[in-house]
Amino acid sequence: MKTALITGATSGIGKATAELLAKQGFRLILCGRRTEVLDQLKTELSEHTETFSLNFDQRYFEEVQKAFESLPVDWKEIDVLINNAGNAHGLESLIDGNISDWDMMLDGNVKGLLYVSKMIMPGMKQRNSGHIVNISSVAARQTYANGVVYCASKKAVDVISDGMRLELTEFGIKVTNIQPGAVETEFSKVRFKGDEDRAKTVYKGYDALRAEDIADAIAYCINAPTHVMISDLTIYPSAQSEPRTIHRK
Repeated sequence: MKTALITGATSGIGKATAELLAKQGFRLILCGRRTEVLDQLKTELSEHTETFSLNFDQRYFEEVQKAFESLPVDWKEIDVLINNAGNAHGLESLIDGNISDWDMMLDGNVKGLLYVSKMIMPGMKQRNSGHIVNISSVAARQTYANGVVYCASKKAVDVISDGMRLELTEFGIKVTNIQPGAVETEFSKVRFKGDEDRAKTVYKGYDALRAEDIADAIAYCINAPTHVMISDLTIYPSAQSEPRTIHRK
Protein backbone atom coordinates (compact mmCIF):
# COMPACT_ATOMS: atom_id res chain seq x y z
CA MET A 1 0.00 0.00 0.00
CA LYS A 2 1.47 3.35 -1.04
CA THR A 3 1.64 6.37 1.24
CA ALA A 4 0.68 9.80 -0.10
CA LEU A 5 1.28 13.10 1.68
CA ILE A 6 -1.01 16.00 0.78
CA THR A 7 -0.39 19.59 1.85
CA GLY A 8 -3.37 21.91 2.13
CA ALA A 9 -5.56 18.86 2.71
CA THR A 10 -8.30 20.58 4.71
CA SER A 11 -10.17 22.20 1.81
CA GLY A 12 -10.57 22.51 -1.95
CA ILE A 13 -8.32 20.48 -4.21
CA GLY A 14 -6.38 18.99 -1.30
CA LYS A 15 -9.47 17.66 0.45
CA ALA A 16 -11.00 16.31 -2.77
CA THR A 17 -7.72 14.55 -3.56
CA ALA A 18 -7.52 13.04 -0.08
CA GLU A 19 -11.07 11.71 -0.36
CA LEU A 20 -10.40 10.15 -3.76
CA LEU A 21 -7.05 8.59 -2.83
CA ALA A 22 -8.53 7.16 0.37
CA LYS A 23 -11.06 5.27 -1.75
CA GLN A 24 -8.25 4.08 -4.00
CA GLY A 25 -6.41 2.53 -1.07
CA PHE A 26 -3.58 4.98 -0.44
CA ARG A 27 -2.39 5.53 3.11
CA LEU A 28 -2.63 9.27 3.73
CA ILE A 29 -0.62 11.86 5.59
CA LEU A 30 -2.90 14.89 5.78
CA CYS A 31 -1.25 18.28 6.30
CA GLY A 32 -2.83 21.59 7.16
CA ARG A 33 -2.97 24.56 9.52
CA ARG A 34 -6.55 24.24 10.80
CA THR A 35 -6.31 21.64 13.54
CA GLU A 36 -10.03 21.02 14.06
CA VAL A 37 -10.74 20.62 10.34
CA LEU A 38 -7.68 18.39 9.96
CA ASP A 39 -8.81 16.14 12.83
CA GLN A 40 -12.32 15.89 11.41
CA LEU A 41 -11.04 14.94 7.95
CA LYS A 42 -8.70 12.36 9.47
CA THR A 43 -11.62 10.79 11.32
CA GLU A 44 -13.80 10.71 8.19
CA LEU A 45 -11.14 9.16 5.97
CA SER A 46 -10.05 6.64 8.58
CA GLU A 47 -13.16 4.68 7.61
CA HIS A 48 -11.52 4.00 4.23
CA THR A 49 -7.78 3.86 4.90
CA GLU A 50 -4.96 4.46 7.38
CA THR A 51 -4.41 8.14 8.06
CA PHE A 52 -1.95 10.35 9.91
CA SER A 53 -2.10 14.12 10.27
CA LEU A 54 0.56 16.83 10.53
CA ASN A 55 -0.37 20.31 11.67
CA PHE A 56 2.07 23.02 10.48
CA ASP A 57 2.39 26.23 8.51
CA GLN A 58 4.67 25.48 5.59
CA ARG A 59 5.87 29.09 5.40
CA TYR A 60 8.16 28.37 8.36
CA PHE A 61 10.88 25.78 7.90
CA GLU A 62 11.23 25.15 11.63
CA GLU A 63 7.56 24.09 11.80
CA VAL A 64 7.94 21.89 8.71
CA GLN A 65 11.07 20.22 10.06
CA LYS A 66 9.55 19.60 13.49
CA ALA A 67 6.40 18.11 11.96
CA PHE A 68 8.28 15.69 9.74
CA GLU A 69 10.61 14.64 12.53
CA SER A 70 7.50 13.69 14.53
CA LEU A 71 6.42 11.09 11.96
CA PRO A 72 6.49 7.51 13.32
CA VAL A 73 8.98 5.19 11.62
CA ASP A 74 6.24 3.34 9.72
CA TRP A 75 5.03 6.62 8.17
CA LYS A 76 8.38 8.01 7.04
CA GLU A 77 8.47 6.26 3.65
CA ILE A 78 6.39 8.59 1.48
CA ASP A 79 5.70 7.37 -2.05
CA VAL A 80 3.69 10.34 -3.33
CA LEU A 81 4.03 14.00 -2.40
CA ILE A 82 1.24 16.33 -3.50
CA ASN A 83 2.34 19.95 -3.03
CA ASN A 84 -1.11 21.47 -3.07
CA ALA A 85 -0.98 24.12 -0.34
CA GLY A 86 -0.86 27.66 -1.65
CA ASN A 87 -2.67 30.98 -1.59
CA ALA A 88 -3.56 34.17 -3.40
CA HIS A 89 -3.90 37.40 -1.43
CA GLY A 90 -5.20 40.65 -2.83
CA LEU A 91 -5.78 41.87 -6.36
CA GLU A 92 -3.97 45.18 -6.52
CA SER A 93 -1.33 46.75 -8.72
CA LEU A 94 2.29 46.50 -7.66
CA ILE A 95 2.24 50.16 -6.66
CA ASP A 96 -0.69 49.57 -4.31
CA GLY A 97 0.32 46.06 -3.26
CA ASN A 98 0.37 45.02 0.37
CA ILE A 99 3.77 43.68 1.41
CA SER A 100 2.25 41.20 3.85
CA ASP A 101 0.19 39.80 0.95
CA TRP A 102 3.38 39.42 -1.12
CA ASP A 103 5.08 37.62 1.76
CA MET A 104 2.12 35.25 2.20
CA MET A 105 2.19 34.26 -1.48
CA LEU A 106 5.93 33.95 -1.93
CA ASP A 107 6.50 32.22 1.41
CA GLY A 108 3.58 29.83 0.99
CA ASN A 109 3.57 29.10 -2.72
CA VAL A 110 7.33 28.98 -3.30
CA LYS A 111 9.38 28.60 -0.14
CA GLY A 112 6.80 26.37 1.55
CA LEU A 113 6.75 24.00 -1.42
CA LEU A 114 10.55 23.84 -1.28
CA TYR A 115 10.62 23.25 2.48
CA VAL A 116 8.20 20.31 2.33
CA SER A 117 9.91 18.82 -0.73
CA LYS A 118 13.31 19.08 0.97
CA MET A 119 12.07 16.86 3.78
CA ILE A 120 10.76 14.16 1.42
CA MET A 121 13.09 14.07 -1.61
CA PRO A 122 16.07 12.43 0.16
CA GLY A 123 13.99 9.38 1.11
CA MET A 124 12.63 9.02 -2.40
CA LYS A 125 16.15 9.30 -3.82
CA GLN A 126 17.44 6.67 -1.40
CA ARG A 127 14.64 4.26 -2.43
CA ASN A 128 14.95 5.12 -6.13
CA SER A 129 11.22 5.69 -6.42
CA GLY A 130 8.58 8.29 -5.78
CA HIS A 131 6.24 10.80 -7.38
CA ILE A 132 5.99 14.54 -6.70
CA VAL A 133 2.94 16.46 -7.91
CA ASN A 134 3.14 20.25 -7.77
CA ILE A 135 -0.01 22.33 -8.14
CA SER A 136 0.79 25.44 -10.16
CA SER A 137 -1.77 27.55 -12.04
CA VAL A 138 -2.58 28.86 -15.50
CA ALA A 139 -1.47 32.18 -13.97
CA ALA A 140 2.05 30.88 -14.57
CA ARG A 141 1.37 30.80 -18.30
CA GLN A 142 0.35 34.42 -18.69
CA THR A 143 0.88 37.31 -16.29
CA TYR A 144 -2.13 39.49 -15.63
CA ALA A 145 -2.35 42.99 -14.18
CA ASN A 146 -3.04 43.28 -10.45
CA GLY A 147 -1.99 39.67 -9.89
CA VAL A 148 1.71 39.98 -10.70
CA VAL A 149 3.14 38.52 -7.49
CA TYR A 150 0.71 35.62 -7.51
CA CYS A 151 1.60 34.91 -11.16
CA ALA A 152 5.29 35.10 -10.28
CA SER A 153 4.87 32.64 -7.43
CA LYS A 154 3.16 30.12 -9.69
CA LYS A 155 5.73 30.65 -12.46
CA ALA A 156 8.28 29.71 -9.81
CA VAL A 157 6.39 26.45 -9.20
CA ASP A 158 6.72 25.66 -12.92
CA VAL A 159 10.46 26.34 -12.83
CA ILE A 160 10.95 24.31 -9.64
CA SER A 161 9.03 21.42 -11.20
CA ASP A 162 11.31 21.50 -14.25
CA GLY A 163 14.35 21.58 -12.00
CA MET A 164 13.10 18.69 -9.88
CA ARG A 165 12.57 16.63 -13.02
CA LEU A 166 16.10 17.38 -14.23
CA GLU A 167 17.64 16.40 -10.90
CA LEU A 168 15.43 13.48 -9.87
CA THR A 169 14.43 11.50 -12.97
CA GLU A 170 17.63 9.42 -12.88
CA PHE A 171 16.62 8.24 -9.41
CA GLY A 172 13.26 6.88 -10.55
CA ILE A 173 11.30 9.84 -9.20
CA LYS A 174 8.47 11.22 -11.34
CA VAL A 175 7.58 14.92 -11.25
CA THR A 176 4.23 16.24 -12.45
CA ASN A 177 3.28 19.91 -12.69
CA ILE A 178 -0.46 20.65 -12.89
CA GLN A 179 -1.82 24.05 -13.95
CA PRO A 180 -5.52 24.42 -13.09
CA GLY A 181 -7.62 27.20 -14.54
CA ALA A 182 -10.63 28.61 -12.67
CA VAL A 183 -11.59 26.17 -9.90
CA GLU A 184 -14.49 27.03 -7.60
CA THR A 185 -12.99 26.59 -4.13
CA GLU A 186 -12.16 28.94 -1.23
CA PHE A 187 -9.42 30.43 -3.45
CA SER A 188 -11.25 33.68 -4.29
CA LYS A 189 -12.66 34.03 -0.78
CA VAL A 190 -9.09 34.00 0.55
CA ARG A 191 -7.86 36.35 -2.18
CA PHE A 192 -10.59 38.86 -1.34
CA LYS A 193 -10.01 38.50 2.41
CA GLY A 194 -13.33 36.87 3.26
CA ASP A 195 -15.56 38.97 0.95
CA GLU A 196 -17.90 36.15 -0.11
CA ASP A 197 -20.05 38.30 -2.42
CA ARG A 198 -17.01 39.46 -4.39
CA ALA A 199 -15.63 35.93 -4.46
CA LYS A 200 -18.87 34.57 -5.93
CA THR A 201 -18.67 36.94 -8.90
CA VAL A 202 -15.51 35.14 -10.07
CA TYR A 203 -17.55 32.02 -10.83
CA LYS A 204 -20.79 33.57 -12.14
CA GLY A 205 -22.09 32.89 -15.63
CA TYR A 206 -20.18 29.70 -16.45
CA ASP A 207 -19.36 26.26 -15.10
CA ALA A 208 -16.04 26.51 -13.28
CA LEU A 209 -13.86 23.52 -12.59
CA ARG A 210 -14.54 21.68 -9.36
CA ALA A 211 -11.94 20.48 -6.90
CA GLU A 212 -12.90 16.92 -7.79
CA ASP A 213 -11.88 17.53 -11.40
CA ILE A 214 -8.32 18.32 -10.35
CA ALA A 215 -8.31 15.40 -7.92
CA ASP A 216 -9.23 13.10 -10.83
CA ALA A 217 -6.28 14.46 -12.82
CA ILE A 218 -3.88 13.97 -9.92
CA ALA A 219 -5.08 10.39 -9.46
CA TYR A 220 -4.64 9.72 -13.17
CA CYS A 221 -1.04 10.96 -13.07
CA ILE A 222 0.05 9.05 -9.98
CA ASN A 223 -1.67 5.84 -11.08
CA ALA A 224 -0.10 5.83 -14.56
CA PRO A 225 2.09 2.83 -15.46
CA THR A 226 5.66 2.89 -14.15
CA HIS A 227 7.10 3.78 -17.56
CA VAL A 228 4.72 6.74 -18.01
CA MET A 229 5.36 10.21 -16.53
CA ILE A 230 2.88 13.04 -17.07
CA SER A 231 5.24 16.00 -16.86
CA ASP A 232 2.85 18.93 -17.34
CA LEU A 233 -0.92 19.14 -17.41
CA THR A 234 -3.04 22.27 -18.01
CA ILE A 235 -6.75 22.07 -17.18
CA TYR A 236 -9.30 24.75 -18.07
CA PRO A 237 -13.05 24.80 -17.63
CA SER A 238 -14.59 24.62 -21.10
CA ALA A 239 -15.63 28.30 -20.85
CA GLN A 240 -12.07 29.54 -20.28
CA SER A 241 -9.70 29.99 -23.20
CA GLU A 242 -6.72 31.57 -21.40
CA PRO A 243 -6.08 32.90 -17.89
CA ARG A 244 -7.82 36.24 -18.45
CA THR A 245 -10.62 35.17 -20.80
CA ILE A 246 -13.78 33.44 -19.57
CA HIS A 247 -16.89 33.32 -21.72
CA ARG A 248 -19.87 33.88 -19.47
CA LYS A 249 -23.52 33.30 -20.29
